[in-house]
Amino acid sequence: MNRKDLALPALNFKHLRYYWMVAKTGSIAKAAEQLHLTAHAVSGQINEFEQSLGVELFKKNGRNIELTDAGRRILMYADDIFNTGDQLLDALRDHLQARRRTFRVGIADAVPKVIAYRLLQPALELEEPVRLNCREGRLDLLLGELALHRLDVIIADRPMGNQTSVRAYNHLLGKCGLTVFGTAALAKKHTGKFPECLTHAPFLIPGEDVAVQAKILRWMEQCALHPTIVGEFDDGALMKAFGRAGAGFFLAPTAMEKEICAQHKVVVIGEVPSIVEEIYVITAERKLNDPAILAISQTAKRDIFN
Repeated sequence: MNRKDLALPALNFKHLRYYWMVAKTGSIAKAAEQLHLTAHAVSGQINEFEQSLGVELFKKNGRNIELTDAGRRILMYADDIFNTGDQLLDALRDHLQARRRTFRVGIADAVPKVIAYRLLQPALELEEPVRLNCREGRLDLLLGELALHRLDVIIADRPMGNQTSVRAYNHLLGKCGLTVFGTAALAKKHTGKFPECLTHAPFLIPGEDVAVQAKILRWMEQCALHPTIVGEFDDGALMKAFGRAGAGFFLAPTAMEKEICAQHKVVVIGEVPSIVEEIYVITAERKLNDPAILAISQTAKRDIFN
């Protein structure tokens, strides 16, 4: 008999993996569960593999199965093959991770966190995804970082003023009205027509560094409302946390009504379309060419501030 007579068919790696899973788990049923197949299907694939190799890989031992001598020998090679495959995938993941461009974003602390997330999410889904590096702070400090090329873009609640010496450009993403939110328990205590029901009610407002604060105070004055302002917050997330706890009513973008109600367990008290909140991106370039910034702009205009 020569070597040609002993020639075997090409190795079926699908069959090899099924055999390997059964050998590692010690059970066709357990292997089938991990492979998301029926036990009958796995058993059939094992039989085909044994027939193609011309050897038995398993033998019954009572209700259990165990490896034959040939099965144990093949297992050593299968371990090496699939461990090498895992190492290859790890190396590929490391390579792809190294290729990810860092996208450095400054977020003015007055920008609602839920809007910032919605704006940035598409940048993670680009054909060539980026690795986000987010930095939060006051707008004037972020502009200094942009001037030093330590940021690629700033998301802000106001445009950059003419008084700044930083060479940058404002791009309006969109604008929307505001909605008053509060806990259901607080709403029951202050019933009546909106917005009159807010008179003498506890209220939380943004701090003086937040662009929309002056608009809120002017609206209250125009409507002759006299709520009890119990807190001012530069951090919108902290203000919403107090609102969720029932400390007072608060205002947030109407475009985010569903998310805010679900996240903070509050209800809509009434909408105030006359108070408009604006969101900008500020870049060092006049035109928006960066794919990540373009994704932010398109998402804002299509999905958030439509």
